[in-house]
Amino acid sequence: MTTVHAPKRLLPGLLGALVLLAVVTVLSVAVGAKSISMNDVADALLHYRPDDSDHLVIHTMRLPRTAVGLLVGAALGVAGAVMQGLTRNPLADPGILGINAGAALLLVIGISVFGVTSLTGYVWFGFAGAAVTAVVVYGIGALGRDRATPVKLALSGAAVSAALASITTAIVLTDTDAFDRMRLWQVGALAGRDGALVTQALPFLVVGAVLAIPCGRLLNALALGDDVARALGQRVGLARALGALCVVVLCGTATALAGPVAFIGLTVPHVARMITGPDYRWILPYSAVLAPALLLGADVLGRIVARPGEIQVGIVTAVIGAPVFVALVRRRDLAEL
Repeated sequence: MTTVHAPKRLLPGLLGALVLLAVVTVLSVAVGAKSISMNDVADALLHYRPDDSDHLVIHTMRLPRTAVGLLVGAALGVAGAVMQGLTRNPLADPGILGINAGAALLLVIGISVFGVTSLTGYVWFGFAGAAVTAVVVYGIGALGRDRATPVKLALSGAAVSAALASITTAIVLTDTDAFDRMRLWQVGALAGRDGALVTQALPFLVVGAVLAIPCGRLLNALALGDDVARALGQRVGLARALGALCVVVLCGTATALAGPVAFIGLTVPHVARMITGPDYRWILPYSAVLAPALLLGADVLGRIVARPGEIQVGIVTAVIGAPVFVALVRRRDLAEL
């Protein structure tokens, strides 16, 4: 029998997650290759002086990096939860289903062929790559007698990702300019982003967030099955289209901003579901808070373990997320959500 998670228990839990996010955000601003005391960090935030090197590091490097982590993490967490609800597939994730790889390939083509240099240009190519790849992966996974089962979708996503990654690598290796622009971006990184990129990305992410607001109720209905959802008055096709548009906008923007960061969209919705139960009206906000906490935490960890250098966040999240993915695949009771 399914456990009922009362809202009076979930709201304090969400507030606790917000506190955790606040703590990790402070660490993201305070911790780096250069040691800066908490007093100096507070002084830089409250009394910024451009001639102070510590203040300059905080304002030009760490604050934009933290803002990117917050936005990208929230986008990937919500997108992963919506994907899992739409496909009723516990293995759905922008990275595993090839959406990140598709967005990355179109971005490389935009840089190499069309000479795109701005984030607003990257985003449109990211949208196109994410949308086309989602359709291709689902089409391949739906072939055969059992239609699109979780494992088939994961396998088709892995195959498509490998194919797209090889094409991306071929383009990058034959185009010096594209290689220079892509080498840090391609591993998934928060470093090197400035406030202008955050400003450019914010409108797209706001649109994605607005699209996600009604998805909680729609996904709850879809979880009962298409026939029951229709009997309840749900317009199934419209609901799936809205959810798919939300995923494409969020994943396309997040990938354009930080590169293909894997496993955030897979891991966090499962953690949220363990806390909230099956109600997507709670899974989505929990995912939106826990995902940036995980992403920023991984970024801080990458700065600490390799001082005075750092390990990019895409590598750290892969190390953290890969065991979770293996555990999910090996579960005997793995079934559609």
